[in-house]
Parts: sequence; structure tokens; C-alpha cells
Amino acid sequence: MPLSPARTRLLVASLLVVGFLGALDHTIVSTSLATIAGELGALEHMSWVVVGYTLASTVLLPVFGKLGDVLGPRAVFHTSLVAFLIASLLCGFATDMAWLIVARVIQGASSAGLQLMSQTIVAKVSTPRERPKYMAVIGAAFPIAILVGPLVGGLITDYWGWPWVFWINLPVGVAALVLALIAVPHIEGGARGRFDVAGATTFTVALVALVLAVTWFADPAARAGALGALAVSLLALMTFFFVERRAAEPIVPLRLFADRTIAAGTALSAIIGIGLFSITAYLPTYVQMAYRTSATVSGLVPIATVFGMLVSNLLSGFLASRTGRYRVYPILGTTLGALGLLVMALLPVGMPLWVPMVVMAVVGLGTGAFMSLIVAVVQSAAPPKDIGAVTASVNIVRQVGSTVTTAIIGAVIGFGVAALLPSAMDDATLTPALVQAASPAVQAGVAGIYRDVFAPVFLALAAVYALGIVAAVLLPHGRLSDEASATVEPRPATA
Repeated sequence: MPLSPARTRLLVASLLVVGFLGALDHTIVSTSLATIAGELGALEHMSWVVVGYTLASTVLLPVFGKLGDVLGPRAVFHTSLVAFLIASLLCGFATDMAWLIVARVIQGASSAGLQLMSQTIVAKVSTPRERPKYMAVIGAAFPIAILVGPLVGGLITDYWGWPWVFWINLPVGVAALVLALIAVPHIEGGARGRFDVAGATTFTVALVALVLAVTWFADPAARAGALGALAVSLLALMTFFFVERRAAEPIVPLRLFADRTIAAGTALSAIIGIGLFSITAYLPTYVQMAYRTSATVSGLVPIATVFGMLVSNLLSGFLASRTGRYRVYPILGTTLGALGLLVMALLPVGMPLWVPMVVMAVVGLGTGAFMSLIVAVVQSAAPPKDIGAVTASVNIVRQVGSTVTTAIIGAVIGFGVAALLPSAMDDATLTPALVQAASPAVQAGVAGIYRDVFAPVFLALAAVYALGIVAAVLLPHGRLSDEASATVEPRPATA
């Protein structure tokens, strides 16, 4: 469905604004969590403000993907945006934690619809050749939100009050809705047949149980519940595969993964969640303890990582659209990621802070090189009627990989530090401020412990990126087509 250049620019601008709203809502709340929990008197349930949002935005991805294929992405996109604005309003008026968590679940669910339908709409209105640059622009919303979200959230909480963390979405969201009503064209749904209720139900149960299992496992008191949830997840997942193989219109068409481009691209998307998104949350802690910096200074390392991701995401998208070549970027990106994380595993303590900043910026550059591009490539290999479903699959593996690996890394760090600390020190009360107030010998000892604990984590993540090199090499040779009905044009030459 070709659009005029002016309308295309308007469409991309509206999708970028909406994508930024959804991404920012996930990062802006983190700074205000303690204030919200204190005022609502439910500190013990604070984590569910984040977990509820993340859980809903993950488990409903395949549902929204299939709905987009059946009903058309425009209807799902507009409905999701209206639901997101209503949920934002309800979040700000919350008088207790239960109210806030329910509203955050609605926010997370609608955010999934916005993220997924933005990518699907781009796929429907552009040629495979044009798609990478548009995906890169929309994908820039995520790293920008990571960079500015915590700062904006802190300023709003301090000067306006925490309800405005949610209400700030309303004026921007209403403007984005008006823009979207004008810019997003009517797109017919391509899929037919009954909605796969059994597949949606079993998949939702499997993912909810899995997220609960990894969330509870870190708490020794909830270990039995975590094992039970894991058993439920495995049973539901096996049932899901059984159902999908027999469904007339499966919510996740497993037949698509017989295509090498889709299979390799989905694996690459998972590597982004497992290999980088999972470690980002722990980088400030590592820097504070191993490099003995303040909390403010420790944020420079993840900032360098995200900035590298932002730059290469835009650069690879525009270059791929200009040349039509795409295979070289994931190969180069996974190689940079593997090398950067390997260097992080080998870095001795006591290095200047700019060293890990540069190394993690290289990891970010590598990851950004295929972060949005791989979505466009996978979409180009899918039949038009399954674009929503395959886009959902690429996003699901990334989010689930990040969620599960984040929990695993947290457990490894917790157990590792506790095992290596001298008996005179209590890991439950160990803080960066306490370490920095100790003697130089104690500081050096703690820095060495954190280096020893994090080194195998970085090494394992480097191995994940090394597997990504294999997946990238398995991508077929070809060029993205200029024809809307075509996918990838085979080429005899290398990427």
C-alpha cells in the first residue's frame, strides 16, 4: 500500500511518538517507585508495579499479533492507544497498590499493542527495501526512553508529584492519537478463520507461570512456589505446541519457522534480550562495587551502552534501506557484541572508568546494528497474512529472553557475592556507601569479589553472542526487494 512521501513522514512521526510513550512509560516509573510505594503504604508489593506491566506486555504479544492479522493493524493500534490513555489516567488516581497494579497491567497490555502494531503498520505500507530505515526510526524510541526516562521521572516526582508520571502521557497521547487517526491508513486484515483461543490461553498460562517462576526463585521462602510455577509453565508450553500443530489458524504459526530467514532472525532477536538487555540493569551495581564510583557516575556505563545502540540502530537501518543488503550487519553486530563482552570478562579491577564505558559502547554498537533491522528482515520473509504473528514472535523471544536471563543473573550475583564475602561482612546489608567508607584493603577485596562474580556472567553472555554469529551467518544471501509484494531477492554474491 504505497503512501505519498508527506503522508509516510507523518505516519512515521506518529508511530515514533506513540512508541516513545510506551517505552518511556516503562522507564519513567522506576525513579518514582519508592515514593509511590511509600505513599500508598505497600512497599512489599512495589515490584508488581513493574512486573505486572512487563508481564502483560509480554504475554499478550501473540494475541495482538493475531488480532492485527485478522482485524487489521489500524483498528488494534487505535484501540490500544485509547486503552493506554485511559489506563494512564487511572494510574494517577490510584488510592491503593491493588488499584495501581491493575491499571499498570492494562497499561502494559495496551503498550504491547502499540509496539507491535507500529511495526506491523510499517510492514504493511512499505516495501522490504524501505522498511529498515522506518523500523530504525521507530526503534530509536526505546534507547531514547532508557536515556531520559529515569531523569524525567525523578524531576516529575520531585516537583509535580508521582501521579504526573502517568498523567504526562495524556496530552502527548491525545496529540499522538489525533495524528494517528490522520496518518495511519485503513489496512484490511488478511487472516481468516476462527481465533485460536486454545493457543492464546495455553501460551498465556505458560508465559505467566514462567515469569512468576523466575521472579519467585530469587526468594528462598518462595522457592517451592517457583518450582511449581515452572512445572505449570512446562506443561502449558507442551500443550501449546500440541494445540498449535493442529489449529487451523494458529496464534503462532509454527510452519513459518521452517523458513531459514525467520528461524535465524528470531534467534538473533532472542540474543538481544539474553545477551544485552539482561545485563544492563546490573551494570551500575558492578561499576559501583568493582570501580568504587558513586551511583551517579556508575550510570555512565549503561548510558554509553545505550548511546552506542541508538547510533548503530539508525545507521544500519538507513544503510540497509539504501543498498538493500542486510546480512553483513547482524554478522558484524554479533561479532562486536561477543568481543566486547569477552573483554569485559577479562578486564582487571582498577582500570579507569572510561575503559568499561568504551567496551560496553562497542557492545551497544554491535547490538544496535541488528536490533530493529532483524525485525524488518523477518517480516520480509513472512506471507502478508502472517506479518502480525511473525512480528509478535520476534518480540516475544526478545522479552522472554531478557526477563528469564535477568532473573538468572540476579541469582548468580546474589549467591556468588554471598559465598565469597568474608564472614565479617553481611551481604544483606552490603551497600556501595558502606564499602566506600571502609579501608582501602576492604574496598579492593570487595572489588575483586564483584569482578570474580561478574566475569563468568560476561563470559556466558559473550558465548550467547558467539551463537548469534552462527545464526547471522545462516541468514540467506540476498537483497531486500523494492517490490511491495516481494520479499528477498536471491543473490549469488555474499552479503
